[in-house]
Amino acid sequence: MKRLLVFAACICSTLLATAATVDTVAIPSKSMHKDIKTVVVLPAGYKADAAQRYPVVYLLHGHGGSYRNWITRVPHIQQLADQHQLIIVCPDGAVSSWYFDSPVDSSFRYETFVAKEVPAYIDEHYATIANRKGRVITGLSMGGHGGFFIAYRHADLFSGCGSMSGALHVSVITKGYDVEKRLGDTAVNKQYWRDWSVLNVIDQYPKDSLSIIMDCGTEDRIVGMSRAVHEKLLKQQVPHDYIERPGNHDWAYWRNAIDYQLLYFRKHFNKMLQ
Repeated sequence: MKRLLVFAACICSTLLATAATVDTVAIPSKSMHKDIKTVVVLPAGYKADAAQRYPVVYLLHGHGGSYRNWITRVPHIQQLADQHQLIIVCPDGAVSSWYFDSPVDSSFRYETFVAKEVPAYIDEHYATIANRKGRVITGLSMGGHGGFFIAYRHADLFSGCGSMSGALHVSVITKGYDVEKRLGDTAVNKQYWRDWSVLNVIDQYPKDSLSIIMDCGTEDRIVGMSRAVHEKLLKQQVPHDYIERPGNHDWAYWRNAIDYQLLYFRKHFNKMLQ
């Protein structure tokens, strides 16, 4: 019995030693003059080999959410970080930043924060592959918009992007979700409303190619936005993976979707970093 207990204790200590770890850090934003909380998930074995560098998936939350959403609602992302041997970074995008540098409110510069300030901090403090080949960005709903918006506008920094149930056509979201607070009057700032909607952002394909994955539930009330972006990408002959599966605009769907997205990005990194 004693031998069995000792063996069990050894197994448990080994599992604990190799399990993913979760950091919560406050990242200084020079553009917004404040520190912003961010979750960092480190894969098993992260500290075992000081020479190893890891690719990073930047994972964005949706409208009304926070940096803690993914780790509290989908705790198995720790196992996914282990399985795919990558770092997952979940920055706070405020309740409704839409990941814009707001042209009407200088206190909201979340495009700059997520696209530049967060990766710079992560690369400085963690063992990352510190170039675009080792970075991708994705998210859910508002974060799906942010993933495409930031990757297309900063393809020199990211090599892939994704969207889960993305709110990809902000031009029609004129009430209830604070887009008007970020972009201003729909008439006065008509150009921002038009040009900063992912459905139109994708008209300007970046010179650096992107690996693209998007998915949405067939019962999702905004599935039409994903379908519209998919159809436009097909017409543009832009390679991408597009998936619809049964599901709604909820965490039950996103808990499943993240498995597919991280597998896709692991394969992307394997190609980029070989």
